[in-house]
Amino acid sequence: MLLLCKSSVLTVLLLHALSLSASALAVGLARRHRRDVLPGPKGCDVFSGSWVRDDGSAAEAAYTGYKCPVIDAEFNCQLYGRPDSDYLRYRWKPASCELPRFDGADFLTRMKGKTVMFVGDSLGRNQWESLVCLLHAAAPQSPSQLVSADPLHTYKFMEYELVVSFYRAPYLVDIDVVQGKRVLMLDDIAENAQAWRGADVLSFNSGHWWTHTGALQGWDYMGEGGRYSEDMDRMVAFQRGMTTWANWVDLNVDPAKTRVFFQSMSPTHYSSKEWPNPVSKNCYGETVPLTGLNSTAQPMGQEQVTKTVLQGMKSPVRLLDITALSALRKDAHPSVYSGDFSPAQRGNPAGSADCSHWCLPGLPDTWNQLFYTLLFYQ
Repeated sequence: MLLLCKSSVLTVLLLHALSLSASALAVGLARRHRRDVLPGPKGCDVFSGSWVRDDGSAAEAAYTGYKCPVIDAEFNCQLYGRPDSDYLRYRWKPASCELPRFDGADFLTRMKGKTVMFVGDSLGRNQWESLVCLLHAAAPQSPSQLVSADPLHTYKFMEYELVVSFYRAPYLVDIDVVQGKRVLMLDDIAENAQAWRGADVLSFNSGHWWTHTGALQGWDYMGEGGRYSEDMDRMVAFQRGMTTWANWVDLNVDPAKTRVFFQSMSPTHYSSKEWPNPVSKNCYGETVPLTGLNSTAQPMGQEQVTKTVLQGMKSPVRLLDITALSALRKDAHPSVYSGDFSPAQRGNPAGSADCSHWCLPGLPDTWNQLFYTLLFYQ
């Protein structure tokens, strides 16, 4: 690597400053700064560690719920009255290395002209909105464009020709309508997958919707091989759907052109019996994480299915293994501070708290710090 003294670097930057836009100059400075910032051993397990409190200025959130243009009401805890902010004062510390801080200017520059797409359910959307917020905070004056037409939501950073998208497909596989009934096609993904072609980075997630029943169930029948059933073992169905997804990736994604990630299951905190000294029956009122190393909770069935399917794939797919580290964050959910709730619901935390999604800013910013680390450092 060619080494330059600090004065030489500054001279080069000053010579170019007049021809650069303000945001581009900021990117140049950030990139110069990053040459000495390394995450530690390349082989570090960044998902094994603990949460440490950090009251320094570096721990302050990069954005607020009032300034990011894409935060959904259900994630915007600050806007909807959450009174505490200590949940923003914890950073993830891997056991054997340091994570590089998320550098939005660096991300924008490295990914110039590319497309990053998240595909999945509302937890994937949680992470997509976090990433857009982090990048917007790094270049707040840079022109941008948001286009939302469900199931595709696209945010473009015009100056960098970077597209960051979310495609809603909670099962990943297709849902067809047959004689007025919604059929979850366990062996067909072609319609959804049309939207994913050509992306430079794909991050998928699925799992939660496969166990929903009643009004929350997103289908009427399951279909496979031309046959239909009213139901089956949900983990068997999930495994078949995931296998269809895996086969599509193996056949259609060129690893030389596209990086593929899979976000592991995001945990919930609806039963305070799962942790010591609870303050309510669920996540409401919790203000500090669980202490110690990663949660020892039993893995969900979806986790086991996901890991088995990924291990059997030909294509390299990186697992964004956020489950255990997120399981420690009983304090980071919206609980009643969600714009999706009426005043009456917000007054009834025992019956209405959201202990599935995560506040923004908040925990998904750490997911994106890990995503950034895997993307550029490992």
